[in-house]
Amino acid sequence: MKSIDLAKDVANTRLAIDPAAAADLRARIAQDAQGGMKQVAQQFEGMLLQLLLKSMRDATISGGMLDSQQGSFFTALGDQQMALNLATQMPMGLAELIEQQQSARAAKPGEDEAGSASLNALQQSLNSLSPASAAAYLLASGNPAGMMAGAAASTRAATLAAGSPSEPRDFVDRVWPHAQAAAAATGVPARFLVAHSALESGWGRHEIRNADGSPSFNVFGIKAGRNWSGATVEVATTEFVNGVAQAEHASFRAYASYAEAFRDYAELLASQPRYAGVLGQQDGVRFARSLQQAGYATDPMYADKLARIIAGNTLRQALSG
Repeated sequence: MKSIDLAKDVANTRLAIDPAAAADLRARIAQDAQGGMKQVAQQFEGMLLQLLLKSMRDATISGGMLDSQQGSFFTALGDQQMALNLATQMPMGLAELIEQQQSARAAKPGEDEAGSASLNALQQSLNSLSPASAAAYLLASGNPAGMMAGAAASTRAATLAAGSPSEPRDFVDRVWPHAQAAAAATGVPARFLVAHSALESGWGRHEIRNADGSPSFNVFGIKAGRNWSGATVEVATTEFVNGVAQAEHASFRAYASYAEAFRDYAELLASQPRYAGVLGQQDGVRFARSLQQAGYATDPMYADKLARIIAGNTLRQALSG
C-alpha cells in the first residue's frame, strides 16, 4: 500500500522545468494560503537540495571518455528533478519548519505582511546562495532547524541576497541551474542564456535594484510593459534612437528570484512570434543576431557585444572553473 501511495506522489510531482509552475503557485496561494505555503516551503527545500547536489557534482573528478556538455546538462536537469521529488516525498524537515514558522506569523494579528516579507527574503537568500555555501549551511548542523536558527547563517544569506557577484564565476554559479531550465524550454544552449544575462546585468554587478537596494533579479533588462501585472522598479536606462544614445527612465519587471526571472525570459521568447527565429538557435552569432533583429534591444552593436561574450574567455573560464 505504501508503494502505491509513493507512486501516486511521484506521478503528481510537477516537472522542475515547468514554466507555468510559478503562476500556478501564485494562484494556489490566492485560493488556499495554507496549501500554497506548504508548496512554497517544499520548493525552498528542493532548491537547497539541488544546490547541495550541484556542489557534490562539482567535487567529482570528471573528464572521462563519456563526459560531454550534453551529458552534464541532462545530469543537472536530473538532479533538479530529483531534488524536487525528494523535497516532496522524502522531506528532511526544512519545509515543515518553514511552514510552521510562517503559519505562526500569519496567525498573529497584523503580521501577515511581515510573514510575506520574510518569505520573500528567504526565497531571495536561497536563490542567491552559491552551491558551496548552501552545502556548508546544510552540513554545518545536524538538523534543518539548527541551520535555519543560526545567526551567522542568516547574516550570510542576507548578505548574499543583497550583494553583487564578486566575479563572473560567482554570477554563473547563481544563475546556471535556472539557465539550464530556460534552455530546456527554449531549445537554446544554457551558456547562451547566461551570456545574455551577463550582458544585460554586467555579470550581475549592475543588476537592476529596487528603491531600497534589494535585488530585482531582472538580469535580462525586461521592461514592464502594459501587460505586466507583477512588481516593477523605475530606473534610468539608455536607449538608442536613430543610432544615437539617449538617457531615459523606464519601468522594469521585478522578480522574487533568479528562477522566476529565467522562467519569465523563457516564456517571453516562446510566446512572442517575433522571437521565433531565436528559439532553438545553436549558433552563438545567429542567436545574438536573431535577438537584435527581433527588436530585443535598440543598441546597434548589441548582437556583436553578445556574440563576443558567448565566444569569449570570460564565460568559458567561468563555466569550467
